[in-house]
Amino acid sequence: MVQTQSKIDSSQHEQIETKNPTTGQTYKVYDKHTKESAEGIIDKTHEAFLKWRETSLEERANIIRQIAQCLADNKDELARMMANQMGKPISQGKSEVDLCVNICTYTADNGPKELKQEERKIANGKGIVSYEPIGVILGMQPWNFPCYQVVRYSIANIMAGNTTALKHAEICWSTAQKLKQIYEDAGLPTNVFSVLYVDDETVDELISHEKVRGVTMTGSAKAGKIVAQESGKYLKKTVLELGGSDPYIVLEDVKLDEIMETCVRGRINNGGQTCIAAKRFIVLEDIYDEFKEEFVTAMKSISYGNPVDDEPDMGPLAREDLRNKLHDQVQESVKKGATVLCGGEIADGAGYFYPATVLENVKPGMPAYDDELFGPVATLIKVSNEDEAIRVANDHRYGLGGGVFSGNKDRALKLAHKIDTGMVNVNSYNLSQPSMPFGGVKESGYGREHGGFGIKEFVNIKSIMMSD
Repeated sequence: MVQTQSKIDSSQHEQIETKNPTTGQTYKVYDKHTKESAEGIIDKTHEAFLKWRETSLEERANIIRQIAQCLADNKDELARMMANQMGKPISQGKSEVDLCVNICTYTADNGPKELKQEERKIANGKGIVSYEPIGVILGMQPWNFPCYQVVRYSIANIMAGNTTALKHAEICWSTAQKLKQIYEDAGLPTNVFSVLYVDDETVDELISHEKVRGVTMTGSAKAGKIVAQESGKYLKKTVLELGGSDPYIVLEDVKLDEIMETCVRGRINNGGQTCIAAKRFIVLEDIYDEFKEEFVTAMKSISYGNPVDDEPDMGPLAREDLRNKLHDQVQESVKKGATVLCGGEIADGAGYFYPATVLENVKPGMPAYDDELFGPVATLIKVSNEDEAIRVANDHRYGLGGGVFSGNKDRALKLAHKIDTGMVNVNSYNLSQPSMPFGGVKESGYGREHGGFGIKEFVNIKSIMMSD
């Protein structure tokens, strides 16, 4: 499927050309599947399901353990692939693979008991609740975590006894190929995990395929609405993990020297290209000026450069159009009254770099307030008390993650319950935890992954009632 540019015969196939975001030069060129060939892959994935669903929970768990080992064995190669495809620094890529290993291990250890059938008392007999696989799950995954996003959804469904056809982001098709190889090298039967090399429009059309029983997607709210609408037409269940503009409330009783590194890391990790990044810092006025000074100083020190050789704090953004969109959002916000405290200018030279940036004086009607800034741009918002902090935190169409920083854990926990998001960190920043549910509310989507919840999103929870 991957070809060098010299081998392409454009008269026979439609191609996708991807760029190395560090250099702006061609990275790989791929042949796309036609809709008909993609439909054939889904048919084969369904055929694999008919056998895979008969495997025992223990057998599935054992293969997933082997996948964990194969992922660990290929960690260096996967990290380098991510650096070249979407600009992730090598160390962060290795950490991503480590998380994938942990997801596999957690799923293998806990999946069988999560899916074990239950007995319940019913009138005049015995009830059995079973968790049965349903078939082919169509997965649509983005580029920002090329390995994690795929492992997160696919391992849960493989454990449940489903099979899956993956449509990965085009710039990550090499990772999709590699993960398929890793899964099969670990013992997963052919076509239990399949890969579709199609564009967004074609994969939307594939939702109607009669063998597709469910659809899971991570991406923008705009794309999520299209997927939900198309899936609804055919009564296909969906799980959607969409955008976020996560609020982090900073209370006046916190020690800034204990939280500053966490705040910065929460904004610039993965170049800020994270749905659950710490994007909006809502700071009580008693500590606002001090927080601003220290945070801006720390953000100014953030380095960016070649993610392969230099091991900077940040690599480039994944694509030129994404970098340009982010800069347009910053400029539009400034035109409407926002103030740039650092950064805010496109870097000179090759590559899609953008510096760590801080904005203040952001208000409704600005992109920096209303939208998601998918890159290393933080906004600072001053508030007078806790009630205003909660109002501002919840004054957004997204509701994915968030956080509270306080010297009083009980106070922080009380506020955490009031933040209208699917996940909240207290005095910390976490990307995800295999043992905890992951997902959002409002336009951040619905459904949950991880923590045993994802395993049951696409199963038939069947009631069997037996009379005495």
